[in-house]
Amino acid sequence: MQYVLPSVVFLLMASVGLSLKLTAVVARWKRLDWLTWLRLVTATFLIPPAIALLVAHLFHLTRAETAGLFMVGVAPGAPLLTRNMARKGFDMHLAASYQVWAALMIPIMIPIVVLAAGKLYGRNIWISPSTLLNQIVLKQLLPLSVGMVVAWFAPKASQRFQPILNVLGNLLFTAIVAVVLFKMGSALKAVTPLVPVAALLLAAGSMAAILLVRVSDGLVQQTFAICNANRHVGLALLLTNQYGQVQNALPVVACYALLVPFIVIAYAKYYSVQKRIAVAGS
Repeated sequence: MQYVLPSVVFLLMASVGLSLKLTAVVARWKRLDWLTWLRLVTATFLIPPAIALLVAHLFHLTRAETAGLFMVGVAPGAPLLTRNMARKGFDMHLAASYQVWAALMIPIMIPIVVLAAGKLYGRNIWISPSTLLNQIVLKQLLPLSVGMVVAWFAPKASQRFQPILNVLGNLLFTAIVAVVLFKMGSALKAVTPLVPVAALLLAAGSMAAILLVRVSDGLVQQTFAICNANRHVGLALLLTNQYGQVQNALPVVACYALLVPFIVIAYAKYYSVQKRIAVAGS
């Protein structure tokens, strides 16, 4: 499992890259001004972890649950985000630009936010930027780049093999998730009802953060709202285990991973309805 899951994520990210165009990603990136990106830094890296700590305090979560929820709030940009955005009808290239930007910001922002939060609890927690950069490059940027390079040099072959790789990767990923959930069944049963509620509030709050900072571009706001809810649970679990100095944080991280799709689906349906209403009204 140690090597299977990273291999499957690499495969899925590479398949995403096969359907992306670098020029389109860069174009989406350039359309946003510096003030918008500054607002997105606040909505992506500051508001979600603050929500996690507030909810954990109000619900009197355990130390392990608080650490897990906080690390989920700290880590944006799920590796499978772009594929999910495409499936839900949102702007795939805009989502990809967000994912690349978030990945590049992670080694800068996460150490600062975690250090500041640790001070609140009388702890000195420093996460090396090089450790984060290594994770981001190997598990996100490298496979995405491989897929995009292959698509550049062999566009016809890429179009033919991309759906096959996507289906294969999805089947393998689903099988792995099923195995993991089966193995941790007893741990999930022991979770208090407040943990799923806290996870849902964090997901909803992450979406609302994009609305709170008032991004003017409607398409950017709608796309990035879903982007912000898709936190990087794999990175969150890794950071919790290595730096959280706690045990049994997996259940709360798993709860977020299991529940966030429902929030995303609900938002996607709402977005679809609003889009139809707007079209009908025009």
